[in-house]
Amino acid sequence: MDNSEKKFQSKLGFILSCVGSAVGMANIWAFPYRVGKYGGAVFLLIYFMFIALFSYVGLSAEYLIGRRAGTGTLGSYEYAWNEKGKGKLGYTLAYIPLLGSMSIAIGYAIISAWVLRTFGAAVTGKILEVDTAQFFGEAVQGNFVILPWHIAVIVITLLTLFAGASSIEKTNKIMMPAFFILFFILAVRVAFLPGAIEGYKYLFVPDWSYLFNVETWVNAMGQAFFSLSITGSGMIVCGAYLDKKEDIVNGALQTGIFDTLAAMIAAFVVIPASYAFGYPAGAGPSLMFMTIPAIFKQMPFGHVLAILFFISVVFAAVSSLQNMFEVVGESIITRFKMSRKTVIFLLAIVSLVIGIFIEPENKVGPWMDVVTIYIIPFGAVLGAISWYWILKKESFMEELNEGSKVKRSEAYFTVGRYVYVPLVIVVFVLGLIYHGIG
Repeated sequence: MDNSEKKFQSKLGFILSCVGSAVGMANIWAFPYRVGKYGGAVFLLIYFMFIALFSYVGLSAEYLIGRRAGTGTLGSYEYAWNEKGKGKLGYTLAYIPLLGSMSIAIGYAIISAWVLRTFGAAVTGKILEVDTAQFFGEAVQGNFVILPWHIAVIVITLLTLFAGASSIEKTNKIMMPAFFILFFILAVRVAFLPGAIEGYKYLFVPDWSYLFNVETWVNAMGQAFFSLSITGSGMIVCGAYLDKKEDIVNGALQTGIFDTLAAMIAAFVVIPASYAFGYPAGAGPSLMFMTIPAIFKQMPFGHVLAILFFISVVFAAVSSLQNMFEVVGESIITRFKMSRKTVIFLLAIVSLVIGIFIEPENKVGPWMDVVTIYIIPFGAVLGAISWYWILKKESFMEELNEGSKVKRSEAYFTVGRYVYVPLVIVVFVLGLIYHGIG
């Protein structure tokens, strides 16, 4: 692969690719029901605060180390720890977050297959004719029920990855704008539903009692952290493909803004619609797969709207899966000098071979719990410590100000070291206590 294929060709392409990596089920599936369950407007205020902080000093640090090292997870940890004379230790530790990325990809491909199957049923109109709970139950309870869709998800993702960063950039320039446009159309349609106004009130009129609810804070922080994919691995590769002339912090903040917009527009569809048709806004993850199709059944032009909704979710799912494969693939390609197509193909095979045996919800659920409660948060802790305590401050600040129009002071580094790193540890510990907060 020549150097041009390893770099994003434009700032817009970089932002859309990073947004595509971040926007996924956490925005569409988890965000609306958590807003509904943990306080509406108050949850949002707390969430916005954490998104701003995590984007500013967390996401930007992953972009920074990727660009500084010029490579992905393995090389970045080795680079950071090498400044302490312990490059081999850093390289070894890097396999933990890398394992998290691969493990989450395996489970995420299954969830994406559920989405693709539902999209297929939306196209044929089946989703509007059958009992949605039964339809969803067939997908999550039976063995090999979603296998054709599972294979299709893997193949689609492979095709978007073979050409490298330029291909990821091109596909996200299509998928991400389409996602926002389609969800905007749905949000406008939902706004005219009788009773939808109550959903907007819930979103925008604060119930300040939730401000004193610990779980509101815990879930808002966890949602913000995991939504941005700050896993100690996931966003490093985006930085590795970022040109030196670009402002890292500005790029991170823009990613956070667009990621939040995606979550908000999903909430503008799901919560007002749930109020309009009498479904509980805090119903849980099933809200998307069971409640939304039931709502479309009762809406004029429901067939068309169902197709638009689920193709949007497919776009979000594939763009996130792209990143997960790319993270692991880039490290293996760089370290072991293997061809890109071979590595990506082998990762896809591994993902599918393991994934087909854990397709039912009672198997993929525990798998994802282990990954999201233990492996990924621990990897995030390793990453935060590596960037703010192991990498030299001089190296960090030099790279941070590379391409920046505004020279940033060492106060930035201080916030990262003494605020962000402790918060990442808190996220990890709270995840253990609450059995997952992301």
